[in-house]
Amino acid sequence: MIDRIVHMFEIVANEGHGSVAMVLFIGFVFGAIVQWSRVDKFEKIAGFAMLEDMTVPKMLFFAIGLASIGLYFMIELGWAHYHIKPITLGGLIIGGTLFGIAMAIFGKCPGTGPISVAEGRIDVLIGAIGGIFGGLFFTWAYPWLKPIMGPNFGKLTLPSLFEGYESMVVLIYGIALMAVAFLIPNIEYLDPEDREEPAEI
Repeated sequence: MIDRIVHMFEIVANEGHGSVAMVLFIGFVFGAIVQWSRVDKFEKIAGFAMLEDMTVPKMLFFAIGLASIGLYFMIELGWAHYHIKPITLGGLIIGGTLFGIAMAIFGKCPGTGPISVAEGRIDVLIGAIGGIFGGLFFTWAYPWLKPIMGPNFGKLTLPSLFEGYESMVVLIYGIALMAVAFLIPNIEYLDPEDREEPAEI
């Protein structure tokens, strides 16, 4: 188990994500955007689950659409790279279900959780510690869990399904997602303390 954990860190360290300064800069920008949009708040996640707040899906659709276009062309220019993971159907279904249940209970995701920890949220810190132990358990138990991961469909990407039209497909996909972000109603859940009390007559 320890050997697998050490190997995991070696893989991450050798992937060449850029200088530490660049990684820190991107992290600060990401954190600032998340805090500005307030999507690290439990009320935003819970409001989305109850369809009473559309801030999270609006931000996600726009960010994924914009990042899809930007990342694809950065990779084509040799400025970035990514590692595509194989599609294992069983693993996606089981993992997606567990992720959804945990997010509904916790009110956070792996992106917003560390930001809430930095803000001093003890409940999120406990959840983050649980996530670390969950990851350690998965790393240890992976040889026994591998059979239930299901069939491996390989490293598929959307552009690879439209050979010869990759750039056009990425552009259409990204623009469509950003358009959806603008079409989603601008509904915002108000915290009880943020609600305006009716003026006394």
